[in-house]
Amino acid sequence: MDIKKDHLFAINLNVRGIQPSATLRINEQSNQLRAEGKDIIKLGLGQSPFPVPERVVEALKEHAHEKDYLPVKGLKGLREAISGYINRNERMRSTWEDVLIGPGSKELLFILQLAYYGDLLIPRPSWVSYAPQARIIGRSVHWLPTHAENNWQLTAEELDIICRDDPSRPRILILNYPSNPTGCTYTDDQLLAIANVARKYNLILLSDEIYGEVHFEGRHKSIARYYPEGTIISTGMSKWLGAGGWRLGTFIFPPELRPLQEAMAIIASETFTSTAAPIQYAAITAFNGGEDINEYLNQSRRVLKVVGEYVHSRLSGMGAIVQKPEGAFYVFPDFSGFSERLANRDIKTSQAFCSALLEDTGVAILPSSDFGFVPDHMGARLAFVDFDGAQSLALAGGDYADQELGDEFVQKACPRIVLAMDKMEKWLNSL
Repeated sequence: MDIKKDHLFAINLNVRGIQPSATLRINEQSNQLRAEGKDIIKLGLGQSPFPVPERVVEALKEHAHEKDYLPVKGLKGLREAISGYINRNERMRSTWEDVLIGPGSKELLFILQLAYYGDLLIPRPSWVSYAPQARIIGRSVHWLPTHAENNWQLTAEELDIICRDDPSRPRILILNYPSNPTGCTYTDDQLLAIANVARKYNLILLSDEIYGEVHFEGRHKSIARYYPEGTIISTGMSKWLGAGGWRLGTFIFPPELRPLQEAMAIIASETFTSTAAPIQYAAITAFNGGEDINEYLNQSRRVLKVVGEYVHSRLSGMGAIVQKPEGAFYVFPDFSGFSERLANRDIKTSQAFCSALLEDTGVAILPSSDFGFVPDHMGARLAFVDFDGAQSLALAGGDYADQELGDEFVQKACPRIVLAMDKMEKWLNSL
């Protein structure tokens, strides 16, 4: 008897064939290539380039001794701070009891799908982990069509078409904005129209607002303003505070969904138990904010906006079709204009495109097939994050404090982004 083979057959069918998270995979691959002595420009993993604000770091040091298991739903002081943060930013009336803390919003999304028997509705393109999580759990995924000419954003009409065939079916709609992978966001009118359809079909709407604070103009609005009774706001500290590896996320529920919150807390109690105590205590400082946090966000937005505009301009100049980002640190270029020349090199999928680019230039980006598209859709996601975030913040708040940021700033603060664009342009011209 082949014991090894027997164990293989016993692995959950939902997990077989799934690859590790694309963003984590490209990061590990990039690190391995760097360890081998190759110069790799890491535009694959969407990790904030900025350091955690010093006052928050000091809070973590101050509470490093905290070792007790905290309540499953999270530290009351932190839940109060997050409730206050949401109420300030979104003019809501949440209470601390509406807040659930977890070790990353990714984990909370996973247990949400365990707790609720509903199909997952995901606009295409989407972040790489939404669909695999649903598959692992055994939930049905329905991709919602979007279009480049509409900045890859879901429309209320498309949502209505999907829902009307079976109006009473339980569903979770995930809306992520500013978007990973496109950097685009929604207008008030678009959010209101989607909210009206969500209410019509009694959808649970998970509003993934992890990039809300890095809306370039600081004008992010939550769809919870328009559909408060059915919206769960998801956020954390990874993208706007540079603390991805700290692993802390939060869901803010409406009172109407309290039974779902309680069900998730039960699952949490039997899985991760609670989020690390020192991190929760430090997070209170972050979510309470202050002038230093506001200045940090202001300069972060200025830097990301000018880098996003630079990358958008360079890619457009190369002949890619790409939407101008409005937040986050991503662009989603389409290289289909190069399809014939790429095919001559036997490059016929977005995966082959990104592999060839990495091998030939050292620029690491992710294929559109990782974001819900068919393999031969010749798109990619580029995370413009390979620069010294601390240096860029110091420069933006120092020498460039009183002037508009432009290409000169990017050349000085983000030379590896410039180098990546030069390498990509040269490579595309050589096809």
